[in-house]
Amino acid sequence: MQEPEDLPERDSKSERKRQMLALQKIGEVLVNLPAPQLAQIPLESQLLDAIQEARGLKSDESRRRQLQYIGKLMRHVDAQSITEALDKVQLKGQYTKAKFHQVERWRDQLIAQGDNSLQEFLAKHPEADSQQLRQLVRNAQKDAKTGKNTGADTALFRYLRTVIE
Repeated sequence: MQEPEDLPERDSKSERKRQMLALQKIGEVLVNLPAPQLAQIPLESQLLDAIQEARGLKSDESRRRQLQYIGKLMRHVDAQSITEALDKVQLKGQYTKAKFHQVERWRDQLIAQGDNSLQEFLAKHPEADSQQLRQLVRNAQKDAKTGKNTGADTALFRYLRTVIE
């Protein structure tokens, strides 16, 4: 008879269930991911087919069963590489949002403060065309004062986005 020390360590049933639910949650994230982002993640064809099928299901119960199936399939693939790719895709999305908010803040600051923040922006981004930027800021300020929407703030936003990126 083997000593208890010689037996291989096995995860408890609760631990296996937690791991299974974690894989199912990853599968749920994959199902809810936009198609362009899903395409960036390396998935086996059977898993990808199951994900595509889950996207089309309307019934909550059938979707739940499909997610369980996806979790089952996830046990037989390299979940680590999938989670790394998923993290990379999600970080890229967060980076894009942060850049967008930065451009928005600059636009709002330039419209509100004018020349003071314009000089600050030009100091941080010397490659920007100061004359064009001044004109765009002036037009956006004029729109803000008159309450009209000629698209000057959008034009300013687009220009700032190209300069910052």
